[in-house]
Amino acid sequence: MKKIFLLFTMAFMVSFIFAQTFTDDFESYTIGSYLGSSSTDWTTWSGAEGGAEDVQITDNNASSGSNSIYFSSTSPNGGPADVVLPFDQVYNSGNFSFEANFYVEAGKGAYFNLQGTLVVAQVWALDCYMLEDGTLKLSNQGTPYINANYPSAQWFNLRVDMDLTSNVWELFIDNVSQGSFSNPTGQIGILDLYPVNPTGQGGNGISGFYVDDISYTHLPATLSPLNGGVSFISQINGIAGLTYDVTATARNLGQFEINSFDLTYNYNGTDVTENITGLNLASLDTYEYTFAAALAPVLGNNDLTVTISNVNGFTFDDDPSDDAKSISIDPIVPAEGKAVVGEEATGTWCQWCPRGAVYMDLFEEQYGDYWIGIAVHNGDPMADAVYDAGIGGSIGGYPSALVDRGADVDPSAMNADFLERLLTPPAGVLVNGANWDPISRVLDVSVKSTFNQAVTNSYKLACALTEDGVTGTDAGYNQSNAYAGGGNGVMGGYESLPSSVPAAQMVYDHVARSIAPSFEGSSISFPANVNAGESVISNYSFTLPSDWDENNMHIVGLLISPDGRIDNAASTSITEAVSNGYEDGPNVGLFDGFNNQIDDMLKVYPNPASTVLNLTIDIVKSNSNQLRIFNAQGQLVRDFEMIETSGSWSYQIDISNFSPGVYAISYTSDNGNKMKRFVVE
Repeated sequence: MKKIFLLFTMAFMVSFIFAQTFTDDFESYTIGSYLGSSSTDWTTWSGAEGGAEDVQITDNNASSGSNSIYFSSTSPNGGPADVVLPFDQVYNSGNFSFEANFYVEAGKGAYFNLQGTLVVAQVWALDCYMLEDGTLKLSNQGTPYINANYPSAQWFNLRVDMDLTSNVWELFIDNVSQGSFSNPTGQIGILDLYPVNPTGQGGNGISGFYVDDISYTHLPATLSPLNGGVSFISQINGIAGLTYDVTATARNLGQFEINSFDLTYNYNGTDVTENITGLNLASLDTYEYTFAAALAPVLGNNDLTVTISNVNGFTFDDDPSDDAKSISIDPIVPAEGKAVVGEEATGTWCQWCPRGAVYMDLFEEQYGDYWIGIAVHNGDPMADAVYDAGIGGSIGGYPSALVDRGADVDPSAMNADFLERLLTPPAGVLVNGANWDPISRVLDVSVKSTFNQAVTNSYKLACALTEDGVTGTDAGYNQSNAYAGGGNGVMGGYESLPSSVPAAQMVYDHVARSIAPSFEGSSISFPANVNAGESVISNYSFTLPSDWDENNMHIVGLLISPDGRIDNAASTSITEAVSNGYEDGPNVGLFDGFNNQIDDMLKVYPNPASTVLNLTIDIVKSNSNQLRIFNAQGQLVRDFEMIETSGSWSYQIDISNFSPGVYAISYTSDNGNKMKRFVVE
């Protein structure tokens, strides 16, 4: 039965505190009825109640009484059930406590999240994953907070107590504390129950759980007259050898306006104090501050503590208990020669995709050369058909991201995968070389792979081009923006831009311009076996369109392991690659991957093609001429014998039985080799 109470409690003998309490034990509903259809409080993610997205009342298992609700899914992506409880308001201060009883079936997992507004999918506050092995993980969009254990195949109580005023969250399982943390999302508005047990979190893709006795209570804050506190310190996932900004959030936890204060951070025995003045910080307002002095992590697990003092010039404020917060920094040492690739699936039509752009920039800023970001566009003028099709088969929607081509994650949740991959020793280390002709705009690339271990030709190579600073003038460059107006939270400045950001205001970075020979890569140039210490060189050639700025482009070599994951990568500017020097090797680049690829020697059209491919070859006198077609994996699919020795020749090739995908046609003569890429639809 659902109940709402207003509780009145005398405080300080002069004022009242009004506590809001909600409970639902599901005893008032009919067995088999849909929760959303039967309740004025519950709904579903889409608002469609009484169907597959809703959940039914069951008496198969209950913690109290006879009724509960049950969720199950065998889909790796979860669902379709997705049940939502909007709270009676958005809470951002006071003490909020949420609890429920869970029964997670043996060999299965469970999940719920808390969100920070009354509209779904706007501001995440907390993710709770319960894996089939009894592990429970609390996180917020990939940032881990607490790992604990829960009892599988039996009822247990889960409670999260939140001091939203000073930002202290604590997890309890069966009334035993599992730890506390601070959360950058300091507000609560929604509970979402969803059956999923993702492999990306360590689950097995199967979920099944009962929920009973859900409740929440909110007790408003009682504020002292003058009180400043530190409510949050941005986590530093340190890498040895890099420096990091220290960013902390101060909050006015008192009744009086705050105009100034000092912030001090202490790390490795050193204090750094900086003074902040000229403020008009009203009660419960926050102020995010980044110290001018950066921090260089030292090896080992050490605390970083930020303290507020000298509030409005007073030595002490009214409550010193909330003046400081601490985080732990345990910097990692990357595997030698390792760089991690983040491929973001995005599009100017996608209203949530600004989130991806913000996090791609953030990772580049935080992790420097250890991070290689590639923004793969869809459905807009910056889309590359081959790259777009490749990543499209690996994601569930937009925006999405792949870290070294692992599990599909939200772009804001790449950090955990990045840190894991950075510690993974690569099979090989890459060096990009290049020749660049600014007149013909031909860019010849060599990717040299030097292997740390013995491998076979089940490894593959690919070469991508990216460009920063891309702009355009037509409507396709307008960016759809769900963060306009700030209603969906702060997102790197997009909250101050309109819902359709005009092309004139948009600059796109990390844009994927091309990938050769294919998304999956090719092993054409690999011998059957490569010994540790040996190197393999692969060549690629691109003709850059005139509107691509070679000064803002990067060459990205990709070494792809047999399981399809990116083993290692290297990113260099064209200038850096030219400085490294070009080295000759077998050409696996499927030359000139743009439009109809017409030049004076070999013409391939139409492109893409579906039934017939036309070829025109101008043969300079040659006694040996060979024409071959390879698929994207470097396998020979057709071989032509040519008896012509000179002249201009045209051919029609039947490709009606070719599987859709990317192919290369290779013409070899006494004068060299020419290879072109074409796409079969």
